[in-house]
Amino acid sequence: MIEFRHRLPAMNIPEQGHNGTYNNEELAIPGILTTKDPVLGKFMHTLRKNIYCSRSLIFLGGKCMMVNKNWIRDYVYIMKGMKYFEDKMLPFLDFIIENQREDGQFYELVKQMDDYHWKMVNEDCRKLYEEDNLSLVRLELEADIEFLVVEGAKCQYQISGDDAWLGKVLPNLERGIDYMTSDEKRWDREHGLVKRAYTIDMWDFINNPASPGDRRIHENEPMCAMHGDNSGVYCAMLDLAWLNRRLGREEKALNWEKRAEALRENIFRYLWNGSFFVHQFPLNCAPEDDKENIRLSISNPYDINRGLTDLAQSRAIIEEYMRRRNTTEKFAEWFTVDPPYEKFLTYKNGEYVNGAISPFTAGELAKAAFNNGYEDYGWDILSRFVKLAERDGDVYFLYYPDSKPQDQRGPSTWGAAALLSAIDEGLAGIVNTDVNYRKIRFSPRFPVTDYEELRYFTGYEKNDTVVDVKYILMEAGMRYDITSPAIEIDAHFYLPEGKSCAKLLVNGKETPFTAVSVADSRYVDVKVQAEKTVSFEILFA
Repeated sequence: MIEFRHRLPAMNIPEQGHNGTYNNEELAIPGILTTKDPVLGKFMHTLRKNIYCSRSLIFLGGKCMMVNKNWIRDYVYIMKGMKYFEDKMLPFLDFIIENQREDGQFYELVKQMDDYHWKMVNEDCRKLYEEDNLSLVRLELEADIEFLVVEGAKCQYQISGDDAWLGKVLPNLERGIDYMTSDEKRWDREHGLVKRAYTIDMWDFINNPASPGDRRIHENEPMCAMHGDNSGVYCAMLDLAWLNRRLGREEKALNWEKRAEALRENIFRYLWNGSFFVHQFPLNCAPEDDKENIRLSISNPYDINRGLTDLAQSRAIIEEYMRRRNTTEKFAEWFTVDPPYEKFLTYKNGEYVNGAISPFTAGELAKAAFNNGYEDYGWDILSRFVKLAERDGDVYFLYYPDSKPQDQRGPSTWGAAALLSAIDEGLAGIVNTDVNYRKIRFSPRFPVTDYEELRYFTGYEKNDTVVDVKYILMEAGMRYDITSPAIEIDAHFYLPEGKSCAKLLVNGKETPFTAVSVADSRYVDVKVQAEKTVSFEILFA
């Protein structure tokens, strides 16, 4: 039997020396304690602090709402990190849903009226709250808001498990995706794809001197199909299928799955170049230059993590990033776009989203690597970012090619959340597949690190929902004890390189398992019914 050697938390481990911080800032949800050092725990603390310190309030129409940020697209991306500990996520999401336009379009941001975002669009894309000096705006050229609201709603539901709330908002969510796949400003009927104005990936401006003050879609606007918008709508359709099944609506679920598959076919027919998704696919205009088919853009790792790609396609995208790491002159391969445009609007190569290096690309790419047989690469990305955060004391929104932080022209919180999610759902491999972790996909990949014993926590602080994992790796094998609310655990254990499993013990009892491979990586799979604490011992051959 494999026994744990140390009790955690501890301030010092005799064999290792100092391993914990003075006030246990590593102890949080999510958080990690190891017997080797506090490095990863302190990095996670930096990420959590970045997220928490970026929250603020807006006061609008008699309501007080927490925002992080006051832009629903940023808000949903940041939910990947703040969902673990934030207890006031619902009001702003509800506000966006409740103010949905009749045709299905959602508004996206709240700004001070003298910020003038409302002047960038026509009256049908804004609401003014003059008493509060605030405006509610939809930048018309944005094509990702509707699917992000679905993503945010699913996240909120998985925390609350509130079927009544889900039943109330589900028609709004469906109307939003119906709008994206029918409105002439959003949907290209010829190719069966979501379309947008000619931007850099998911960004909100075009290569036109008027764009800083004009975010409308004009008549004869140059339009493109961008892979990230389409993978987002594809994922939203599958989410809507899952949400409908929660309410027993099987026929609707099947219809959303059918629509998702039709969209996926069109995405691969027009946007896949054999190795990754092309940046922009022009629909009614000439391309900006001759590099669109080789331009690797931010949304590629998102496409993987949204479930659009199979294993071979996912690995092809990841391998493209690995290849460019070896050829780029920039300090890292976490590009916004590569190659950049010679100039886009006012931004030169390496400035802002025209070729800068981003932590959200890094986080999404690391998670994709963990899930697709490149566990070493996933850990390498995180390890490099740990050193970057140690150098700067924080995580920044974007970095210049030489690694210096750029001015914060966007939320650093977005990248912090992506990195935190990569650790939690990629490295620790704990995924809530139901509500409140009643069912868990458990795919820990700790053997890829140099930590031989640790304790890891995740869950939802708001609900006092805690998943507590203990891990130890020894010559004879490894052991995981997981204490959680789960009634079912679908386990997928990554094996150290060169090791195979001779025997699996579940709560001390020998249990059948399945040996599987993810490319060259070896895993042990088992699904068990759980009750509070389950102990898994993997004995090596």
